[in-house]
Amino acid sequence: MLPSRLPRADLLTGLAIMAIGTLEAFTVATAYGASQNPQLWWVGQAVVTGVLVWYRRRAPVAVFILMILAQYAWHRQGNEQCPVWQLAALLIVFHTVGAHLPFRPGFAWAMAGILVFDSGAVDHRILPLEEVIFLTVMFGSAYATGLALRGYLVRARRMAERAAQLEMERERRAAEAVAAERNRIARELHDVVAHSVSMMVMQAGALRRGLGRANGSYAEPDAQILAGIEQAGRDAVEELRIMLGALRMPQDEALPQPGLDMVPNLVATVASSGLRVHLEVEGEAVRLAPGLDLSAYRIVQEALTNAVKYAGEAEVRIRIAYQHDSLELEIVDDGRGGGPAPSTGNGLIGMRERAELFGGSLDVGPLPEGGFRVRATLPLSNWAPTSEATK
Repeated sequence: MLPSRLPRADLLTGLAIMAIGTLEAFTVATAYGASQNPQLWWVGQAVVTGVLVWYRRRAPVAVFILMILAQYAWHRQGNEQCPVWQLAALLIVFHTVGAHLPFRPGFAWAMAGILVFDSGAVDHRILPLEEVIFLTVMFGSAYATGLALRGYLVRARRMAERAAQLEMERERRAAEAVAAERNRIARELHDVVAHSVSMMVMQAGALRRGLGRANGSYAEPDAQILAGIEQAGRDAVEELRIMLGALRMPQDEALPQPGLDMVPNLVATVASSGLRVHLEVEGEAVRLAPGLDLSAYRIVQEALTNAVKYAGEAEVRIRIAYQHDSLELEIVDDGRGGGPAPSTGNGLIGMRERAELFGGSLDVGPLPEGGFRVRATLPLSNWAPTSEATK
C-alpha cells in the first residue's frame, strides 16, 4: 500500500517519530548509553518504527508484536534506556490495540504486552517494583484510552444506525400517509366530480337527441355546440379517470402527461364551440423533455381557454415554431368577438411561471389593430430530432 493511501494522521505521526529519532541520534545518544554522538544506525531504526506506526490501523496485532521485538533487539544491542521516539511508538501501538480490536482479544494482547515488559523479558533483567508499576500504569493507560475511544466510536455508530432506521421509518410512515391521502382525494373526486361531469354529458346528449326528434332538424351551430359540450365532457371524464388512476399508483411511477402532439385534439375540441382556430407548425419537430413538453402544451391550452372566454367568435391562430435553440409558441386572436381582454390573473401567472421554470419568457398583451397575443419562448436543451412531427 502506498503511503499516500494511508490515513493522514498516521503518516504525520510516523514522520514525527522519524524526525524525533533522527534528532536524538545526533544530539543525545550518549545520554541513553551510547558510546558517542551521533549514532547513525538509530536513524534506520527510527525509520522502521515510523513505518510500523503508519500501518498500525491496518494490522494492529502484527505491528504490536513487531514493536515488542524491536524493543528486544534494541536492548540486545546494549542500550539500557528507551529513547523518547521508541516510548511514544509503544504508547501508540498499545492505544491502537484498545481502539481497533474487540475487547477480549485486545485486552489479552495488551495484558500480554504489559507482562512481557514487567517480567524483564525485553531487557533481560529483574525490574524494581517502582518500574513495574510505572510500566503497568503507562501502558495500561495507553490501552485504556484506546478502549475508551473504541467505546465512543461504537456508540456513535449505533446511534447513527438508529437514527438512520428512525429516518427510514419516518419516511415510510410519511409515504403511507401521503398514499392514504391520495386515495382519499381520488375517492372524493370520483364520487363528486366524475359523477357530476358524467351527468352533464348525458344531459347534453339527451338534449341534442331530443331536439333532433322534436324538430326534425335544428340549427347546425346548435348541433355543433351541443356536440362540443358532449366531447369536452367525455374528454374531461377521461382525463379525470387517468388522474385518479395516477393518484392510486405508487408515487415513483410516471403519470402520462399531454404534450404538443395533443394540440390538434385540443384545437378540434375548441373549434367545436364555434371558435375558428388555425394551427401552424414551423421547423422540424424535436423530442422535448417531458416537463418542457407538458409546460408548452399547458401554455397553449391556457391561451386558448382565454380566447374562448374573452374573444367571443374570434379567429385564433396558433403558431408552434421549432427553432435551432428555442421553441416559440404564439397564440393570437383578432378580437372580433368584442369580449374583454384577458385578465392578469392566475391563468397568465401560471403561463409565466411555466415559461420561467425552463429559462424562457412570456409576452402577453393587446395588439394595436385589435385582439390579443400570447407569445412564449422556451429554450431547447437535451433534445433530439424525431420523425414524429407535431401536426
